[in-house]
Amino acid sequence: MPRVGLTRSRVAAVAADLVDETGFETLSLSAVAKRIGVSQPALYKHVPGLDALRRDVAVLAVGELASILRGARAGLHGRDALHAVCTAYREYAAAHPGRAAASVRAPAPGDADHAAVGAATVGELLAVLADYGIGDGEEGVHAVREIRACLHGFVTLEAGGGFGLPASVDETFSRLVDALDVAFGSRTAGHRPPAH
Repeated sequence: MPRVGLTRSRVAAVAADLVDETGFETLSLSAVAKRIGVSQPALYKHVPGLDALRRDVAVLAVGELASILRGARAGLHGRDALHAVCTAYREYAAAHPGRAAASVRAPAPGDADHAAVGAATVGELLAVLADYGIGDGEEGVHAVREIRACLHGFVTLEAGGGFGLPASVDETFSRLVDALDVAFGSRTAGHRPPAH
């Protein structure tokens, strides 16, 4: 009989906390079962296996990111909105490194819940890009990928201690986002986002 109060979403939340401490790649059913205080076989009553648990952590993380990015860009436009969402992502990754690592997983075909939270997160980035005149077609896909690649690369290097030179890492991050701002602005001649 399943443990009272234990649900699949609760297992995912425990797993998400665990991967923030130990890393996403180290996630195991035995570690989650131990953290919860149940046997590993008992965990299978709530989650079918490790792949499903990894997927559940990814869905949780991407959903959190969508909400955080939405809040960060609220009331902002153009460069200010871009800096706000990029900074929010960086702060999320620093506070939740395991979740951030999980968030880069693409949804499996037919996984409607994962696709929905992914679309919400992409939608937040597309809302920022709309100020640059970049729509949700192919150009928007490329621009979203550019943002994700830059941010994921930066936070991965930062988390791994990859910025050992003495110059300010915050200044480097600001310059990176400024470079994205210039790149996006240059694609739509005559359409610069409003500065606020």
